[in-house]
Parts: sequence; structure tokens; C-alpha cells
Amino acid sequence: MPLEEIKTRIAKAESKAGREPGSVQLIAVSKVQPDERVEAVLKEGHRCYGENKVQEAAGKWPGFAERFDGIDLHLIGPLQTNKARQAMELFDSIHSVDRPKLANTIARLAQEIGKCPELYVQVNTGEEAQKAGVMPADADGFIAECRKLDLPVKGLMCIPPVDEEPSLHFALLAKIAERNGLQGLSMGMSGDFEKAIALGATHVRVGSAIFGARTY
Repeated sequence: MPLEEIKTRIAKAESKAGREPGSVQLIAVSKVQPDERVEAVLKEGHRCYGENKVQEAAGKWPGFAERFDGIDLHLIGPLQTNKARQAMELFDSIHSVDRPKLANTIARLAQEIGKCPELYVQVNTGEEAQKAGVMPADADGFIAECRKLDLPVKGLMCIPPVDEEPSLHFALLAKIAERNGLQGLSMGMSGDFEKAIALGATHVRVGSAIFGARTY
């Protein structure tokens, strides 16, 4: 699906929900995509991208950043504490802050490096054992803990269970964000981003619909 078509659908969803035009940012998920596909989208003028792995991003984006201005890079996959420094130097936003050990590591490194990416707390809205994220019942306490560490928490992120209605999870995430005074909502993917926009998403993560099927 062409990039322009996705952007048109986002604009329509914004309008239908009574949202400001341009209030939703499209994160083009470029994980496991060949460089030529990513370059084609860069040449179309799109600048906001999402990667799942620090290592893969490190091999791909510094080269692109030399040739294309204004790249805005988001880490949307889980982050190990031993990769935190590299992630903080590479990414503009990290969407997967999900445990005290990682929050403390980021806070310490932010003091050392002198800067910190924008942070999103990942909430495991489906309470799935195999999935990362803080449990909904623990979210308020963890957000407060991050704020005590002076971390720039911009919002929340979730990945709903594949076999459940995503709107229920988007609504839960929006409720947690609202009571904690957070504006950012990273939610919605290729199959459900219109529903996410209706419920307040500020960032939607779309990959294969833009780039085509992933080649692992």
C-alpha cells in the first residue's frame, strides 16, 4: 500500500474523531526491511521510523542519517539494560520502558550522556505472560517512579493481544495516560490504527502495509 494512501487514511481517521489535522504521527516500522525499501520511503520524504532491535538499527540508520536530514527514530521493541547506552545515543524515542531496573539505568546514563530520548512506558494491557510491559495495576506506581528519576516520560505504549478487540486495550491505555497527565499514546498498527486514532493515539506503528512483507 503506498505511503500516501496510509497518510490519507490517517487524515480521515483524525477528521472523523474530531482531532487536529497532523496530530497523529506515523511511525514507519522498518525492522527486517531491506535497505532499498527503506531508502525508497525516505526519498518520498517520510522521516519517522521504528525499529525493534538496537543492533539492527545501529547497522542501518547512521548511514541513512548522513544522507537524509531530520530522521526521527523510535525504538519500539524490548530493550535490554546492557544495550541502553547504545539505544539512548541512537534513538530519539524509546517506547518500551517497562521495569525499574531499566528506568534506573536510563536515568544514570542520562546524567552521564547529558541527554535522554523521549520515553514511553509500555503497558501489558492484556496481562500476557509472554509479553513485556508493566501490568495495568502497576502502571501508576511505575510512572511515578520514573518521574522521581527525572525521566522525560512522554506517554504510554501497548500491543494488544492478537485475539482480542484492540479498542478495549486502546481505551484502557488512554485512561491510564489521562489520570497520569500523559499526552503520548503509542498504539495501533497496520490492521487497527483507525480504531487507535479514534481513541486518542498520537503515534501509530505501520510496517508491512508500507514496505511490503518482511524478509527475515
